[in-house]
Amino acid sequence: MASFSISGQFVDIPQRKIYPATIQVENEKIASIKKVDAAPGHYILPGFIDAHVHVESSMLVPSEFSRLAVTHGTVATVSDPHEIANVCGKKGVDFMIQNRAQVNFKFYFGAPSCVPATPFETAGGEITAQDIDDLLARKEIKYLAEMMNWPGTVDRDPEVMEKIAVAQKHGKPVDGHAPGLKGEMAKKYIEAGISTDHECFTQEEAMDKLKHGMKIAIREGSAAKNFDALIDLIDDHADQILFCSDDKHPDNLAEGHINQLVIRAIKKGKNLYDVLQAACLNPINHYSLDVGQLKTGDWADFIVVENLEDFPMIQTFINGNKVAERGKSHIKPVKIPLINNFNTSLKSEKDFQLHGKQAKIRIIEALDGQLITPEIQGNICIKNGMATPNLEEDILKITVVNRYKNSSPSIAFIKNFGLREGAIASSVGHDSHNIIAVGVDDASIAKAVNLIIKAKGGISAVNPGKEKILPLPIGGIMSNEDGYWVAKEYTAIDQIAKEMGSGLASPYMTLSFMALLVIPDLKLSDKGLFDGKKFQFIDIFVP
Repeated sequence: MASFSISGQFVDIPQRKIYPATIQVENEKIASIKKVDAAPGHYILPGFIDAHVHVESSMLVPSEFSRLAVTHGTVATVSDPHEIANVCGKKGVDFMIQNRAQVNFKFYFGAPSCVPATPFETAGGEITAQDIDDLLARKEIKYLAEMMNWPGTVDRDPEVMEKIAVAQKHGKPVDGHAPGLKGEMAKKYIEAGISTDHECFTQEEAMDKLKHGMKIAIREGSAAKNFDALIDLIDDHADQILFCSDDKHPDNLAEGHINQLVIRAIKKGKNLYDVLQAACLNPINHYSLDVGQLKTGDWADFIVVENLEDFPMIQTFINGNKVAERGKSHIKPVKIPLINNFNTSLKSEKDFQLHGKQAKIRIIEALDGQLITPEIQGNICIKNGMATPNLEEDILKITVVNRYKNSSPSIAFIKNFGLREGAIASSVGHDSHNIIAVGVDDASIAKAVNLIIKAKGGISAVNPGKEKILPLPIGGIMSNEDGYWVAKEYTAIDQIAKEMGSGLASPYMTLSFMALLVIPDLKLSDKGLFDGKKFQFIDIFVP
């Protein structure tokens, strides 16, 4: 049991004061906090909390995620395990809980509410209302994870309402996921029992939800970046604001985490205590987390930083144990068993051919830093009766391949990926995690997809002179290797994609969301091109 004392400038967030103090830690908890006349110049404050994250999107299992996160002052996460649940069902959630129990880091998981995410795609697992009831009965499961089926929520669909009722029976909050929802529909969504949303991309939308009592998680991940649009909300709504990453790729996690949002907010002139309330305290109070707030009797979860501008991390403590010091993690790697669900055969070049009725088509428009994908129209090339990319207009072929059984790939076209040669592919494809690929020709697409099928999961890049894959053997979405090695390998393959012409900040993260049907406007599932506004399939060719 950890017992020690530490002195410094104590940051008292509730009282909005800073004063010299000595903190006594005994048996992993705060035994006392005493004001003193003088203390070292470093600052002691509660640790940071990611209020909404899919750990799987880091391509790391929880134990490895924690090793990187603690170096940035993160002590806890509110984690939705629906990525692994979409692949392996309830067994996937159990895997995450068992792995996280092996390290000194505070992962708080939710019960996935929408697995499969929609009936318009093929997933590998299912979480029923009974599964949710079983999960929410566990102390490790703190909430019902994001209710993506906002149409069903607004319309009071019986199955959706049953899941919400189960969460309410257990006295646990329900997370939201309703991009663009405003007005009366937003009000109905919130009145159904939804308490948070991390999908707002305009201040107007967020204000519409805040006025009905919803909490807004300001998100800044590897693909979706809403910080600049929403941070001003903290001025008048500090008690309703949370910070989250949602999805963070390994290279970005190695560089920083919630600390980056804190630093940016301070540099924008936001009130220190408002910012720290959002980053450190609001998630604890909303989700009833067993995380210390630096009060007597609390768990000794805190960080020590050099200053309150750039927040250079000196030390991170969880339950009174030092888990990181000056960029070095003290959390040790653990043995990681394999769990997966991958059952499709190798594909041929012909599998990715599409007969061209005409040149004019509907096109998915990828936007850098956004999950929304407007529908645009443009012309592809028709060669020997086949629909092929129009490289001059940066219109490339995109495909989704069912990884759970053999079936014909779905084909569409996408703009803004910028590839001038080859193809990139990934089995990280939200939410069902089928294989998704973008390329300039069918041969390259087939090679990139087959690299992933052979490895039973990964991200790949293929060009005329190079083939590379980062294997992800756990669920086809996570590595069983050291987190820093994964970050290095991811950086290398990301660079290959950029050398092939992609101008996107994070091409693989953007790619992973092109099958996310619950985000409008136009997406592609393994079953076909999908209109996210009308919630129905749509023909690729314009009538």
